[in-house]
Amino acid sequence: MDQLSAISENLAEIDGRVADNFRVLSNGFQKLEKIKDSSRQSRQLEELTEKMRESKGLIKEFDKEVKVLESRFDRETNKYLNEKKQSMIKELNSYVALKKQYATNIEHKKIELFEGPNEGYTEENVLLASSMSNEQLMDQGNRMMDDTDQAIERGKRIVQDTVNVGTETAAALKAQTEQMSRVVNELDSIHFSIKKASKLVKEIGRQVATDKCIMALLFLIVIGVIAIIIVKLVHPGNKDIRDIPGLAPPVMNNRRLLWNHS
Repeated sequence: MDQLSAISENLAEIDGRVADNFRVLSNGFQKLEKIKDSSRQSRQLEELTEKMRESKGLIKEFDKEVKVLESRFDRETNKYLNEKKQSMIKELNSYVALKKQYATNIEHKKIELFEGPNEGYTEENVLLASSMSNEQLMDQGNRMMDDTDQAIERGKRIVQDTVNVGTETAAALKAQTEQMSRVVNELDSIHFSIKKASKLVKEIGRQVATDKCIMALLFLIVIGVIAIIIVKLVHPGNKDIRDIPGLAPPVMNNRRLLWNHS
């Protein structure tokens, strides 16, 4: 960085800001490796993507500044500046590749229905960077970042769909829980009514049994009275049979009256 400061303070400042962003990206991807939750990984990738966009803008600014100052420097200085720019582009592309890989993994975790945008992707984008021009490197980096942004957007939509499904499921479960609670309350009420009815039936049974005893006793009394009456009529002179209260003694027949009269 001291050599770059001697060439241009502006270029040195841009290089320092890019280096700071690259340190943030390096630490961010190391932290991302330890995160297991897909939603937190998506948020972390969004933050890293913002740093990549900022770095890409700084590299473009660096390139413009180099082109403005190119005519003032000798061949060796211009070669150094171009190598510096290519080094920044390569490092940025390596972070873009990591981002794309993580975005694809997150997308696959959310839904395993389709392949991610990494079909046909290999490390040749980074390995062949040394043989590409600056414009090609920038275009390649832009395309990779666009693909990664699209993958993240798809992941965000999947997360939102998952949240919506979870909300609907929670609402359905709440409604079913309330319905089950009402059913339990109704069952409790029915159980209470059955117990009350059973108690009432028992009381009625006891009352019916008592009434039957009374009826049987009355029947026996009536039978007894009828028996006494019959015996009294058949044997009117039998003094052992007491008269039934309220019942007149039997009338003597005419033959017995005539005998007594004579």
